Amino acid sequence: MPDKPKVLYISYDGMTDPLGQSQVLPYLTGISAAGYEIHLISFEKEELFQRNEGLIRNICHANGIRWIPVKYHKNPPILSTIFDIWKLFTVAKKEHQKHRFQIIHCRSYIAAFAGLFFKKKYGIKFIFDMRGFWPEERVDGGLWNLKNPVFTFIYSYFKKKEKEFLLAADEVITLTHKAKEFLLQNAAYQKQSITVIPCCVDEKLFTPVAATDRKSIRHGLGIADDTFVLLYLGSIGTWYLPDEMLQFFKTFSQHQSHAEFWFITKENPEMILEKAKSRGIDLSKIIIKSAERKEVVNFIRAADLGIFFIKNTFSKSASSPVKQGEMMACGLPVICNAGIGDTDMIIHNYQSGILVEELDEKFYHKAISALESVQFDTNHISAGAKDYFSLEQGIQKYVEVYRK
Repeated sequence: MPDKPKVLYISYDGMTDPLGQSQVLPYLTGISAAGYEIHLISFEKEELFQRNEGLIRNICHANGIRWIPVKYHKNPPILSTIFDIWKLFTVAKKEHQKHRFQIIHCRSYIAAFAGLFFKKKYGIKFIFDMRGFWPEERVDGGLWNLKNPVFTFIYSYFKKKEKEFLLAADEVITLTHKAKEFLLQNAAYQKQSITVIPCCVDEKLFTPVAATDRKSIRHGLGIADDTFVLLYLGSIGTWYLPDEMLQFFKTFSQHQSHAEFWFITKENPEMILEKAKSRGIDLSKIIIKSAERKEVVNFIRAADLGIFFIKNTFSKSASSPVKQGEMMACGLPVICNAGIGDTDMIIHNYQSGILVEELDEKFYHKAISALESVQFDTNHISAGAKDYFSLEQGIQKYVEVYRK
C-alpha cells in the first residue's frame, strides 16, 4: 500500500480548550480515518493542559493522530505572541525535517505564518483555514485601539499578511457564505479557491429526545413542568452581550411569568448575577451552572428556547456560532440578533428561530409576539442542523479539499 499523505495541522487554539475538543479534533479524527497521516501542533494553556492532557492524548492515540503540544504564552502582550510564532517555526521546521509533509493546514492567522513560510520555501500545499477576519475581530472587540499608534501599526501589518496568506494559499476555508462573498467581491482575492465549512456539530451526540424523556431530564434538573427555560450556552467573552440578553429576559418575563434564564457557562456567576440585579431581575430566576461537553446536551434538551446576542460588527460577518448548531441539532429553536454571519439565512431556511432586528425594547416585544404566534417543529429543526451543520458533511468537505 502507498504511504498515507502526511499533513501538518497547526492550531493556535489548544486541544485541551473546549473549542479544540469541539471544533478541531472531531474533524481531524474523520480526516485521519479517510487515509491521512495527521501531525497536530497546538498551543496549550497551562491550567487546561494539566487538567485535560490525558483525555486529548487518548483521543489522538485512538485515532492515529500525532499530537505535539506547545505551551501558549499570554504575557507580556505582543511580545508573547511573537515568541509563540518563533516557537511555532522552530517546532514546525523540526517536524518537517523528520516527516516531509505534503500539506500544511493552518487554523487562523498566527498558524498561517508557518503555512506561508512552508509554501514559499518547500512548495508544500498550504490551506489557510482563516475562520474569520481576525485583525477586524481584534479591533471590533476593543483589543486593538487604533487610536494607539502601536496597534495601528500591528493592524496594518496583519492586513498586509492577510493578503499574502490569501494569495499564497492553495485553498481558503471560511465559516460563512457572507465572508466568502466579501472575498470574491474583492479583486485582490478573486483567484482563490474558497470553501465554506461552518462550525459543525456532532449529530450523534447532540440529538433531540422524545417528550417523555425530555420530561424526565427536566425533572432530574429540578425544572417544574410549567417553567419556561431560556438557555444561554458557552462562554461570554468579547462578543456576546449579557446585558442585552438579560434585558430581553426581563421583557420576556412580563409575558411568561414562569420563565427562568439558565446560563450553562464557566464564566464567573457573580458577573452575571450583578448584571441581573442592576436590572431589577429576580435572581431566583437566574440559574448558572458549569458543565462539561458531554453534559451540555441534556441542558439543551431541557430548555424551551436558546438565545445568543452578538456584537454586530464587520468581523462578525464571518462568525458561525457553535451554539447555534448544537441547539438546532437537539431541536431547540433560538432567538438571536439579525446580521451575524449566515444566521439570518439559516433561521429563515430551516424555520429554526426568531430574529431580533435591533437590540432594544420595541424589537424585543416584536420578537416575543412572533414567538407566541409560531409553533416550532423539533424534528424539522434537528433535520435542518443535520443538513447544514453535519460533522460528517464538514469532514467530507475537508477531505475533498485535501484530495484536490
